[in-house]
Amino acid sequence: MLKNKTFLTQTDTTIGFVSKLAYSLNQIKQRPPHKHYIRAIESLSTLKSFTRVPSIHKNMVRRAKKTSFIMPSGESYRVIRDTHHLLLLRRLGWLYTSSANLSGKEYDEKFAINSADVIVSPLSNTKEASTIYKIGKRAIKRIR
Repeated sequence: MLKNKTFLTQTDTTIGFVSKLAYSLNQIKQRPPHKHYIRAIESLSTLKSFTRVPSIHKNMVRRAKKTSFIMPSGESYRVIRDTHHLLLLRRLGWLYTSSANLSGKEYDEKFAINSADVIVSPLSNTKEASTIYKIGKRAIKRIR
């Protein structure tokens, strides 16, 4: 069943691992379980099913590209607009997403390929990571 697999794919920003199972990503990346992952989602309507965006920030979230948002609840989301990445998201719904490397290390193609259950081609050179904003009820702060 594909929902229990970890995929290596070209995301909208980098080559990354995506999965429905956060603990699978924790094991692969050797990352502490208390750290949250960004949820990649295919639309604003899906975002509404997970969280409420404070009214003051709705326009920014709606217009953002390659930008992740940490909501007041502490959960992180990125609405995907890249057509290649959307193909997978539309089949599986939302997915946890992370760069395809060991936590704190550089990208290693052999590690990434050996760690994934499914490889979605094509994989191209890594790009910039997403911009991250932390949204409060009134304020917004750039994290990365």
